[in-house]
Formats: sequence, C-alpha cells, structure tokens
Amino acid sequence: MTWGVGFPASDRYNRAMDTKPMDTKPQVKTIRLTESAAGKVRELFQEESRDDLALRVAVQPGGCSGLRYAMYLDDQVSEKDVSEEQFGVRVVIDRMSAPYLSEATIDFVDTLEATGFTIDNPVAQGSCACGHSFH
Repeated sequence: MTWGVGFPASDRYNRAMDTKPMDTKPQVKTIRLTESAAGKVRELFQEESRDDLALRVAVQPGGCSGLRYAMYLDDQVSEKDVSEEQFGVRVVIDRMSAPYLSEATIDFVDTLEATGFTIDNPVAQGSCACGHSFH
C-alpha cells in the first residue's frame, strides 16, 4: 500500500512537511487567577511601584496536613518556572509545585467575615481545619 494514494505528490509533501514548528517547552496547565484576585495583585504592584514583579505561587512542605501554599511578589523568574499572564498579572509557578496547582483557582474576597486571597484546589485530597494546608 502506498501512503497518500489519491493525492498528488505535491499534496503529500505539503501535508507531511507543512506544519508549524513544535514548541520545545512543554505546556503545563497552570493555576487560574480570578479577575478580582488579579485586580488586587495589580494594586499591590502599584504600591511597590515596580512593573517587573510577578505573582509567585508555590507549594511547600509544612502545615498541619503536610503541604502549604505560599504566595508572594517576586522579581526572580527562571527558565524552569511555568509562567502565564492572566488579567494583566504574570503568574509564576515552579515546576515542582505545578502538578499540585494545575486545577486550582486563586480568588480575592472582601467580606465582613474575611478579607484576603483564597485558593480553591480540587486536586487537594484533604485539608486541615485552619484551611492553610493540604495533602
């Protein structure tokens, strides 16, 4: 059997060779930032008077359940980091934390009961009562 039977030779060449170059950097699904959270982060950037900052989100050992979230403004971004811009905010995650945060959502709430960032993470199997650590 001949490959491409029924297609002229030029079509076979185009179909086989006319492709976009492959991206050498693997695509990693990253955390999702809500518009509310992005707005608050942009406010923090303005307070710092710097436009070179990114929001770094990480998972670190610790807390009641074994792992805890870390979130801070960072000006050090490495080639090894996963980075994506969302609502005008550059979100950066180290490759070790990325699998833990792949389906998580960061929001910012401002209610009578609580004010601050929240992380909803369906990948987490459980968390402690304080809500700051997970496993």
